[in-house]
Amino acid sequence: MRKGILSFLAVSTAAALSLTACGDGDSNDSGGSGSKGKVGVILPDTTSSVRYESFDRPYLEQAFKSAGVAYDIQNAEGSTQRFQTIADQMLTSGVTVLVLDGIDSNSAAAVQRKAQAQGVKTIDYDRLALGGVSDYYVSFDNVKVGEELGKGLQKCLGDKSANIAYLNGAPTDNNATLFAKGAHNVLDKATSYKKVAEQPVPDWKAEQAATIFEQMWTEKGGKIDGVLAANDGIGNAVISILKKNKQAGKVSVTGQDATLEGLQNILDGNQCMTVYKPVKQEAEAAAKLAVSLIKGEKGETNGTTNDPEGKRDVPSVLLTPIGVFKDNIKQVTDDGFVKKEDLCKGAYAAKCKDAGIQ
Repeated sequence: MRKGILSFLAVSTAAALSLTACGDGDSNDSGGSGSKGKVGVILPDTTSSVRYESFDRPYLEQAFKSAGVAYDIQNAEGSTQRFQTIADQMLTSGVTVLVLDGIDSNSAAAVQRKAQAQGVKTIDYDRLALGGVSDYYVSFDNVKVGEELGKGLQKCLGDKSANIAYLNGAPTDNNATLFAKGAHNVLDKATSYKKVAEQPVPDWKAEQAATIFEQMWTEKGGKIDGVLAANDGIGNAVISILKKNKQAGKVSVTGQDATLEGLQNILDGNQCMTVYKPVKQEAEAAAKLAVSLIKGEKGETNGTTNDPEGKRDVPSVLLTPIGVFKDNIKQVTDDGFVKKEDLCKGAYAAKCKDAGIQ
């Protein structure tokens, strides 16, 4: 993991206007003198990954509290209309920085343009809004995420001839495009591998992934040796179809996000790997940038990210993803990203011990 990322700048704030939320949200108006701003955060959904409510929200809360910054965090629940409504309410309430994890580029970019017109700074969080006007972008290097997926599948398959199916993320998510690009960067060079199917999964929905993969499996007569699944939810959907066909554990399946479900699938031998993205680093980076913007300072970055639609390079903090297999699964529990007691319940106790988790 990258070193030297993220010490917090302490700022003093006065009471900020409280936001009337349109849904469940966490709001904190810190006391103090000389308040200069408040941060609004909009997370995308609760279905594509468990990370947003289980990890991003509490890590962001902790970071803003540590910095003494007033904040409001809400989730759009997968609705672009709700995303825009929340943004309008936050802008009306007087936020001076918006941190946005957009559902799609169009709706997120529209919010950014409205914020810019009102003098409010914006930070793209996790996903870049193509054609947007954000001041900064904080994420993991998403091409590298895809490359970790590709290298992981290659490690699991070895040098043997293999038919590979790709189940990519949502076509409206720029991250999904970058994940696929990274995976192909690795796997297309392996002459022993043949791509036999590739399809995006609308909205990252696991039930659609199961339907898509079952059609692939039927069309190919079960002749699929490896599945490049873009996240753990999609990977689990693939595994459900493999179980139905009594092939679980015989086909190499990837994943992403190091979820409890994904890690248990790895311990079971049904998933070969996942990509771990230490979300705490991402949340802290976004909080640090937000604090800098509130203070009128330039934020620290370590690179730029090209927005081909906006024809611009966005100043970025890009973090390093980690490929996780059974032999290094302990890193995820050591970091507290998944609790050992949750992972190692019941039948998984012995499997955790075998994986070095005591």
